[in-house]
Amino acid sequence: MPIDYHTHNVRCGHAIGELEEYVQSAVAQGMKQIGLSDHMPLVNLSQEEHPDIAMPMDELPRYVEECFRLKEKYKDRISVRVGLEGDYVEGFEDKIEAIVKGYPWDYVIGSVHFLGTWDVTDFRQAHRWEGRRVVDAYAQYFDAIQKAAATGFYDYIGHIDAIKRFARPPEEDVTELEEAALQAVKKHGLAFELNVAGIHAPCKEQYPSERILARAKALDIPVTYGSDAHHPDKVGQKGAEARELLHRIGYTHLAAFEGRKRSLISF
Repeated sequence: MPIDYHTHNVRCGHAIGELEEYVQSAVAQGMKQIGLSDHMPLVNLSQEEHPDIAMPMDELPRYVEECFRLKEKYKDRISVRVGLEGDYVEGFEDKIEAIVKGYPWDYVIGSVHFLGTWDVTDFRQAHRWEGRRVVDAYAQYFDAIQKAAATGFYDYIGHIDAIKRFARPPEEDVTELEEAALQAVKKHGLAFELNVAGIHAPCKEQYPSERILARAKALDIPVTYGSDAHHPDKVGQKGAEARELLHRIGYTHLAAFEGRKRSLISF
């Protein structure tokens, strides 16, 4: 793929490698753009009690400074885009807005990991599925996607169906929930990502499913690509497969961002 907009680094506590190593990996692959998008500091949990979920708040300015330093250093080899994976957590909109508006981002990913204090993507919390109706969690998750889209904080929605990560099938059809989320993305003018990390998760499928991809294309919602790399070697992972899938669905362009403005590039 010519771009990769979803990467992490050692600051978040659960990724390996410095920011520059991710940039170098993209350069080695001949990419046109690399997006740096580490996890936003926690706004709903104590960083001290959860040190390996996201970067500490005092690291945020240093992260941004390093991103811009790399943007300048590598400007003749690759376009570095300065981003953030900005969690949406209902009830904490003021804290999220302060982070989003406090720095000159090129783009901000709107991702839902948390339903309250439950990180539905964390394998260490998979036991919290026990004793609950799966479809209720799906409903809460896709409702959060809709609310995230409506905030105006984000440029695109990340791993829009990450709720499926642990392959817990809902008891009822959730097509209407998916549709409502996509309609919100469309209404508020956002893009979404093809995130290939799900292929390595228990669900063994990219985010989103082909069904959601096809419906997004029918709604003419722009798509971008993200490896969700937590190691420099994972930058651009499954790129050939992602290209083939998107072409098969009918996509010919990827969404790219600079200064919070979207453009489209062919791939």
